[in-house]
Amino acid sequence: MPKAVKTLLSISAIAALGALPAAAASPPNLAGTYSCQPSPAPCFWPGHGPSITQSGTNLNIKSDQGDISTATLTSDTTISAGPTFNSIGLIRPDHSIDWSNGTKWRKQ
Repeated sequence: MPKAVKTLLSISAIAALGALPAAAASPPNLAGTYSCQPSPAPCFWPGHGPSITQSGTNLNIKSDQGDISTATLTSDTTISAGPTFNSIGLIRPDHSIDWSNGTKWRKQ
């Protein structure tokens, strides 16, 4: 096969692949109830455990006393939580969260 034809076929194949729709990556599902484990800091919110509700990358974190903090999934492995929680979270493969305030949450 002539080189010009091979080049044209290669360019056509690359263009065809580029036209395919990208697979929509869904964010990790963090909705649920968690238990807080001091590690090494004491748990910020006392009580049974915080819960998270989720809509896409937007999260609401709620203590069982009614304190609410909004948060955002900043990537598939990180969370940024605003007041009143004010912490950055690292999401583990088991969906537990290591928080920058020194606590760890395990999903129930």
